[in-house]
Amino acid sequence: MKSVVIHSARDLRIEDRPARDPGAGQVEIRMAAGGICGSDLHYYNHGGFGTVRLKEPMILGHEIAGHITRLGKGVTGLEVGQLVAVSPSRPCHDCAFCRKADYIHCLNMRFYGSAMPFPHVQGAFREVLVADATQCAPADGLSAGEAAAAEPLAVCLHAARRAGGLLGKRVLVTGCGPIGLLCIIVARRSGAADIVSTDLTSFTLRMARQNGADSTVNVGQAPERLAAYEAGKGYFDLLFECTGAAQALVGGIAALRPGGTVMQLGLGGDMQLPVQTMTTKEIQFRGSFRFHEEFFSGVELMQKGLIDVKPLITQTVALEDAESGFQLASDRNQAMKVQISF
Repeated sequence: MKSVVIHSARDLRIEDRPARDPGAGQVEIRMAAGGICGSDLHYYNHGGFGTVRLKEPMILGHEIAGHITRLGKGVTGLEVGQLVAVSPSRPCHDCAFCRKADYIHCLNMRFYGSAMPFPHVQGAFREVLVADATQCAPADGLSAGEAAAAEPLAVCLHAARRAGGLLGKRVLVTGCGPIGLLCIIVARRSGAADIVSTDLTSFTLRMARQNGADSTVNVGQAPERLAAYEAGKGYFDLLFECTGAAQALVGGIAALRPGGTVMQLGLGGDMQLPVQTMTTKEIQFRGSFRFHEEFFSGVELMQKGLIDVKPLITQTVALEDAESGFQLASDRNQAMKVQISF
């Protein structure tokens, strides 16, 4: 089967990899759509991120959906031909965290397309995938592209859950890439009173306005507009920090009111925090990493028409054009979410 394999920075290849039969409790899935994520781009452009580096060739991809082609022994509740969104998280269910149902922090997590462990966890950008039935969320009524967007949506739903109630809150979203855009959509659905988003390109800021942001700030061209929110010790109740850039985090904290909350989603390596400001303003800092049950909640929200991810998907490329898709996805002047059609 054809697979999208990264060997090193800018060395992306379409290779044949062996397929395998589904075992007990597993299903075989003919892949239909896969979204190129920011972590995929880090592997493609830089060979990794932070201390996580490629040490061997790795199949990329974890935002995926496809149609079931075979059922393993004992599988119930799923059907051949059915479209499913596939959660990339596979906790071990045996470690100390899993025994407490704290699956996100599983000590032996096998997350598709991750170079964190070695040997690396191979990803899902392949024509045929064998997955556990428990990873599969039936996506009846959705397109394959929508179903493949369940994973980034789940990231934002988990962040919103950790943030607490958003009803009536003033929200700042720094970074209007796919995660930032979905945070805007989730915050709007959750009843936020005012949503302001920041970025560096007119394309992403326009997308933010079209999908729920009340106003936007180009911090590259007019940083003083964000600084205006610092008056009176700050304006915002909550910051969704989606860039992983220290400058965005520091600027966002300055605009938070006393007692406000930082939800850190962006991953860009270690950053220095303005601890004195955070202490005197009694700012709460909360990390948000991955998701678990929110994956299935996100699929249901899309099926009910409560969240629309279609505007997120700006381009789709064929499998054989995967590298052009990665190049396109790296350009925030024209692309939001690029998906690969299998």
